[in-house]
Amino acid sequence: MAAAHAAAASPTHRASVQATSTPLYPSAARIADSSCFPQYTASLKCLETSQDKSKCQQQFDDYKECKKKEVSLFPSPKSQLLSSLFV
Repeated sequence: MAAAHAAAASPTHRASVQATSTPLYPSAARIADSSCFPQYTASLKCLETSQDKSKCQQQFDDYKECKKKEVSLFPSPKSQLLSSLFV
């Protein structure tokens, strides 16, 4: 009985309880705010239905192109810093 109680109070158990209250992948929350969210969901839906990656290539390409456009519109702070250093 004491061993079961000790296991429940172990640091590993507490860490797993805390992990469930926060998102496992914080970046996944940001994808919903992306203008490419429809392409993202289309590629996932394709994978769920066909489970053959080759059949979903068009959806992957659409998402990839959208992300390229999105990134070009909003340069990262790191790229802005580098460009300001070489002006």
